[in-house]
This record gives sequence, C-alpha cells and structure tokens, in this order.
Amino acid sequence: MIPTARCLAAKPPSFFKKSTEEFSRLTRIAWNAEALTTPTKPYKLLDFENESTVASCKTMADRAVGGFSKADLDFVTATANEPAHARFHGSISTKLPNNWRVERTGYAAFRNRDRGYWLFGRLFWDVDPYTYLALRVKSDGRRYTVNIQSDSIVETDIHQHRLYTRHHRVYQRQQEALSSPSAAAAESSEVGDINDTLYPGGIPPSLSDIPPAETIISATTSGTSGWETVLLPLQSFVRTNHGMIVEPQHSLLKNRIKSIGIGLTDRVEGPYDLRIHRIWATNGLSEEELEEEKRICGENALPVDEGVRTLWGSKKEAFPTAESELEAQEQEKKQRTKAEKKVSGTKGLKGLKEEWS
Repeated sequence: MIPTARCLAAKPPSFFKKSTEEFSRLTRIAWNAEALTTPTKPYKLLDFENESTVASCKTMADRAVGGFSKADLDFVTATANEPAHARFHGSISTKLPNNWRVERTGYAAFRNRDRGYWLFGRLFWDVDPYTYLALRVKSDGRRYTVNIQSDSIVETDIHQHRLYTRHHRVYQRQQEALSSPSAAAAESSEVGDINDTLYPGGIPPSLSDIPPAETIISATTSGTSGWETVLLPLQSFVRTNHGMIVEPQHSLLKNRIKSIGIGLTDRVEGPYDLRIHRIWATNGLSEEELEEEKRICGENALPVDEGVRTLWGSKKEAFPTAESELEAQEQEKKQRTKAEKKVSGTKGLKGLKEEWS
C-alpha cells in the first residue's frame, strides 16, 4: 500500500515538529509577556479541525476485556453548515462475556495519546492560569464524562466531570419507567447498587445527573444549530480511580496535564454519537473568539465574558509588567527627592531634627 498525502498529513507530529511548536509557543508567551498577566486568549488543547489531532487519539471500550461495546473516532471534513470535527460514535452493550472475572461492562471512551517528548523532557499542557475547560460539542444527549489525567503519583488517577449540554437527558430513566415499569425498577436497583459501590460518600455534584448551580452559570449553551460551547470549572473535577471516588481528594495538577478525553459509562444499551470541534482552556470567551462562536453555534452562542473584556473590573493588570514597575520606581524616586529638598530647605535645629527623623 502506498500512503497518500492525506494519510501522511494525518499522522501525529514528529519529535522535531513537537519541539518546534513548543519553542514557538513559549517564545510567544515570553515576547508578549503573557505570563505576567491573567490570560485573555484561549489555549487550544485538542483542535479537531486538524485530522492529525484525530490521528493522535486512541479509543477504548469494554471489548478489551471481552465485552461487546464499540468505540470509533473519525474525522469529518468541513461542509457549508458545519466545521471539520471529530465524531465519537459506536454502541454500548452490557452483555457479559464468558469470563467469570468480568462482572460489569458497558463503557467506551477516547483520549489523546501520550504527547511524547521534546528537547527538554516530557510534554505536558500547563493550564494553571486558566479557570475553565471549554468544549465545543454537538451531543446526542447521553451522559458523557470528561476525563483529565495529570502527572500524579498514582498513574491511574483520573479527574472527571459530567459533560452537561443543552440536550442532557436528566429525566431519561423516568421516561423509560413509564414504558416498562418492571424493567425500570430492576435497572434502578442495579444502578443504585453501582452508585453505592462507586460513590460510597454520595454522588459528587460534578458527576450527578442534575448540573450544580455553579456549572449552570458557566455552562451556557447555544441555540438551534446543535453545536454548543460548554465551560467546566477546572476546580470542580473529581479525583477517581477506575471509576471510583478516591480519598483524600486533591486539586488537579493543572500545570502537568497528560491527556484529555471523553467517556460514556451510563450503561444504557444502544448507539451513541458525539461530535467534538475543539477542546481548550480559557478564562471566558474573548471578543476575538466571538465571530467563530457565532458562526458555528448560531445566534444564541456563548456571549463574551465581561471579566475578560474589562480585565476583571480592574484598570490595572493582575501582575505588574516591567514598564509599570519602572514607572512606579520613578514616581517613588521623585517623591523622595521632593521630600529631601523640603527638609534641606528648613534651617536651624528644626531642619536638623527633621533630617534625623
């Protein structure tokens, strides 16, 4: 088989390209002094408009342990109505394999592969200056979970948050109960047992079916196009291990992010289809992003964040720049010189006393 130009372009970036891109990013931050202020521009993490980003991701499903769920991640080219994006699709099956060790199936997920190395070691995403993880998606309404893995001591630890969208099915089980009360009762009992196992201290707000109040405010969604931009607070992600809450809870290591992905563990049999355009870190939508947001998400797109627009209500920057520090030093020097002249102008014992004090 002879590889085509498209296949070659879809390959993950090489070591040299990774190093060049990282050098370019760090140089831009240093040149613009972005590290001295609270960022107002987005930090792109996974841009699925590029086919190479889709190629750099991997899918996972219970088929690895003999289950029957399927997971695929395909690149969808741009059309007149939609941007290029990734399509995460497949089917969920809770059928158990002929293996007594496997007690539960029915999950599928994807994430980016290990980012590899550059000239100065392993590559990580540093999202420490940012408040939200933003996702532009088109959801079928199933209960997806966003997964973030950092460079922690326990490699299998994952921080999770429910992906709340406009089409999120909060009352799906109630609708199923109306059609089949006996089956719904049995399923409800099974779900209750699973929740007791996974969440012995109760379901955290970030993983519940009903969005918490602080997420409803930030997870503003779009209108009729189907695409929507969701903002999830990074501080709300819950530490888990193999799907179970881990104690003690600790904050996500935001400066050493290894991978980001989306999983489906609702154990509802049937097909699923989630479209993802982009995943990025942000402190709120900026004015320069508004045009793209309206083009993709429609007229009811996510509005510009007023904090980003006004630098969070302060005319001064969050961190002083070199120019502002020099200006402050000059001002202080002038005030000191003026005070010395005033003291030296006073004669006699009074002037000597003022100079001493």
